[in-house]
Amino acid sequence: QVKLVESGGGLVQPGGSVRLSCAASGRSLSNYAAAWFRQTPGKEREFVAAINWSGSTTHYADSVRGRFTISKDTAKNTVELQMNSLRPEDTAVYYCAAEIIHTIPVEASGYDYWGQGTQVTVSS
Repeated sequence: QVKLVESGGGLVQPGGSVRLSCAASGRSLSNYAAAWFRQTPGKEREFVAAINWSGSTTHYADSVRGRFTISKDTAKNTVELQMNSLRPEDTAVYYCAAEIIHTIPVEASGYDYWGQGTQVTVSS
């Protein structure tokens, strides 16, 4: 079983950047697809970005494509989300997820393993 812990959230100004990291323990992420989702109060968890087990394929939500980049670091056993050109509407709790699967689910139900979340607030 893999345990996921996110870090890197905080307060950032509009137009700024932040890098989220998701550290995995218990298992290597080399055989896992991984993703980032986000959630605001009263709304369902929303897909942000996903990467396949090998790191060769990525998917992005339309709202973040071109601004966010997901990556895997096999040596560090982490999944990272580089977030640039941040907007107030990007404010949310961001969750890392993983699943031992060779496809790339974009639904939350496709993932069994979740971190506890990290808050990102975009505000001046």
